[in-house]
Amino acid sequence: MGAGDARVEQWVRPEVRALRAYQVPDARGLVKLDAMENPFTWPEALRQQWSEVLRGLHLNRYPDPRAEELVGSLRTAFAIPERSAVLLGNGSDELIQMLAITLAVPGRTLLSVDPGFVMYRMLGIFAGMDYVGVTLRAEDFSLNLPAVLTAIERHRPALLFLAYPNNPTGNLFSAGDMEEIIQSAPGLVVVDEAYAPFTDASFLQRAGVPHNLLVMRTLSKMGLAGLRLGYLVGPPDWLGEIDKTRLPYNINVLTQVSAAFALRHAEVLERQTAAIRTERARLLEDLRGLDGVRAYPSEANFILFRVGTGRARAVFDGLLQRGVLVKLLDGAHPLLCDCLRVTVGLSEENAAFLSALRAAL
Repeated sequence: MGAGDARVEQWVRPEVRALRAYQVPDARGLVKLDAMENPFTWPEALRQQWSEVLRGLHLNRYPDPRAEELVGSLRTAFAIPERSAVLLGNGSDELIQMLAITLAVPGRTLLSVDPGFVMYRMLGIFAGMDYVGVTLRAEDFSLNLPAVLTAIERHRPALLFLAYPNNPTGNLFSAGDMEEIIQSAPGLVVVDEAYAPFTDASFLQRAGVPHNLLVMRTLSKMGLAGLRLGYLVGPPDWLGEIDKTRLPYNINVLTQVSAAFALRHAEVLERQTAAIRTERARLLEDLRGLDGVRAYPSEANFILFRVGTGRARAVFDGLLQRGVLVKLLDGAHPLLCDCLRVTVGLSEENAAFLSALRAAL
C-alpha cells in the first residue's frame, strides 16, 4: 500500500469508506427507463416562450436567496396550507441532507423501511446518524407495523422517513398504519411524496398536524428533473431551524425562473402525468401477461417486476443488448431478489421494452 493509500485509509471516515458512491449508468443511445423520469418534452411553442423568459435573466447576479416568487407559485399550484412554511432544496436529496444535519447528534437514529430510498440511509450516515431500516412484509411490501413500532420504542428515532408511494416497490402504505407511526414517533416524521403526481393519496394537507409531521416533494418526477427542485412543507418553527443548514443561494436563477414558468403552465404537466398513468395501467397488464414475470401494482411512474430465480442479471443484460436500460435491483435487498424496475415511458418506449423483455426471457 502506498503512502497515499494509507493516508486515505487513515483520514476518511470508516462509515464513508464502507459506502459505495451513487451509480448513474451511461444511457446514451438506449431507451432510458431506469430513472423514473417523465419521458415527455414540452411542446415547441412552450419551449419558445420559456426561451424568451430566460433571455431576460442576468447571470452575473446571485439568485433571490429566498426564491419568494417560486415559493408563491408552488403554494398556488399545489394548494399548500397557509399555516405551513415552505423550504426549497436542490432536489429532495439536499432536503434530506439538511434534515439529517439539523438533527444529527452522535448516537441519534434515522429510521426508515427497507427496501426503500437509498439516500435516507446514505445521507443519514454522512451526517453521523445511526441508520435503522425496518424490513417490509415480503408478500406485498406493506408496512410491518408491529416491527416499526417496536423499532421506534427501542431506538427513539430523531428522524423517520416514509415514502408514499414507496420507492422502489411502488406501493402505497396503509394510511392508518402511517398515522399510528406518526403518532408514536418521538422525533420528526417526513412523508416523502416524490411520486405524488401519479397517485391520488397525499398527506400534504396534514403537514404540521400533528406538529412533528413534514411533507417532502419534488418536481423531478412530473417532468422537471433537470431543474433539481424539491420542497419541504411543515410548521414554520421546524422549517426555520432546518433552514439554518441550507447553503446560501441553493436554488439557482435558472431553476427559479424555469420552475415558476412551468407551474404557470401546469396544465401541460398534468396532461403528461395523466398519459403516464394511462400507460402505467397498460404496461402493468402487459407485464402480467408474460410467463415467468410477476409484476407488482404501482402508484408511481415505475413498475417493479420479478423474473425467474437467478435470472435477473441475465434479463437485465438481455434488455441492455437490445437497447433498453432498466434498473437492476437484484442484490440491493433480500426482498428484491430477482427483481428489476422499469420506468413508464412513452407508448413506443414501453412497446420496445416489452419486445426486448420477451426476447430476453
